[in-house]
Amino acid sequence: MPSYNKLVRDKIPEILDKKGVVYEKRIAGQEEYKAELIKKLSEEAAEFAEKGDVEELADVLEVIESLKTLPEYAQVQEIRLQKREERGGFDKRVILKGEK
Repeated sequence: MPSYNKLVRDKIPEILDKKGVVYEKRIAGQEEYKAELIKKLSEEAAEFAEKGDVEELADVLEVIESLKTLPEYAQVQEIRLQKREERGGFDKRVILKGEK
């Protein structure tokens, strides 16, 4: 049986219950939740980079949406728009080549 200790989507325990899978469950505190979301973002981004499919991109977005609910990231949309105004987005597909 595989071993794991990670943040999972809210309905995963129900799914496991229906399959008869034995597991332990606990609720993360605020700091652990933040740390686990950041780990999950890295995990999901790596899976998207590897597979490039829409399902993996949806997982990345779900983690980002959860991060946005944390007080320290509440202004992320405002900052994103400000940066877009100042530096632009990626719409023009500009690739730069040079040396650092």
